[in-house]
Amino acid sequence: MSHLLHIDASARAKGSVSREIAATFRDGWTGTVSHRDLGAEPLPHLTGSAITSRWSPADQHTAEERAAAALQDALVDELLAADAYLFAVPMYNYGVPSTFKAWLDHILIVGRTVGVAETPVAGRPATLVLSKGGGYRPGTPREGWDYAEPYLRRILGEVLGLDLHVIAAELTLADTTPAMADLRGLAAESLAAAHAAAGARVRSLAAA
Repeated sequence: MSHLLHIDASARAKGSVSREIAATFRDGWTGTVSHRDLGAEPLPHLTGSAITSRWSPADQHTAEERAAAALQDALVDELLAADAYLFAVPMYNYGVPSTFKAWLDHILIVGRTVGVAETPVAGRPATLVLSKGGGYRPGTPREGWDYAEPYLRRILGEVLGLDLHVIAAELTLADTTPAMADLRGLAAESLAAAHAAAGARVRSLAAA
């Protein structure tokens, strides 16, 4: 296998469903791995200096702009060095964690990774593991409340052009939420299916 960039976005070091499913994928990966844990080491949110560093002359950068540019360069280099990607992202308050949004803000740079005829990572395989506390499928009471998966499909699959495969576990709060007690069986089925899908995904990449 080739080189994998694995990014965890859960704030929880233990008990994280997205981390556990990603671990099933990792167990089958035999290539090299770069792991960035945004929960343990969150990136700073994008600043004015980070933005101006992208278009102002490097020899005129302030100290803040130099530091911001260096961070962005390191993150983009890490992205480009990988042949495949594993993103483990929980849903927080119906959207993506701010830590993952910060990572995206640092690597989405017009003229380098986006806004070009073809992005430099276009076509590379990416696996997105999502964990969702509730159920958001058509016909459920919360249909239309999922602002994580549609956004990430758009950014990762369409903007960056990655060959994106999505694995989602739903109803992850059922075991700890009394009002969701009758959904625990469905939650267990969803979790088991997500682990099975992660194993199948990594095997398919190994066979490619």
